[in-house]
Amino acid sequence: MKIDTFSYKLGAADCFCEMVRAGVKKLALAHPCGTKEERDGFVPGFEKLCGEYGVKMYLEDDPFLTDLFPVSMNKGKYNAIFYQEESALRAYLDLKEEKRRAQAGGDYTGEKRRDIAWRYGKLLSYTDEGIERLLEANQEREPEAPLL
Repeated sequence: MKIDTFSYKLGAADCFCEMVRAGVKKLALAHPCGTKEERDGFVPGFEKLCGEYGVKMYLEDDPFLTDLFPVSMNKGKYNAIFYQEESALRAYLDLKEEKRRAQAGGDYTGEKRRDIAWRYGKLLSYTDEGIERLLEANQEREPEAPLL
């Protein structure tokens, strides 16, 4: 049996919404989409899922790149974030802003990078061991300084 990509990604979002509702995850990411139009094609289904599970959605057009995931997984991609508590979304947006400020100040290096990636993993409700595995396995990171 072959499952089409749209159905697969919508099914995964269903699972993520259920995990957010159950309190297993503070934030959950849908599968990244290569274009805004592709992601927006999922929005009616995502909205239905949010209504069924009592969760909220934030459409992400500016992906949060950290050392937690290979940069190509999210760079230039569009996503949806599922959450229940406004504080979880606020913490995510604040962490993105902290990274932006660190980059602007030339401080997004070493321990700061690791700290931001670690806290992002915690927002996604990953275990310490899971975060460590992702950080260790990631061989595709952003350059230390933004390319000019």
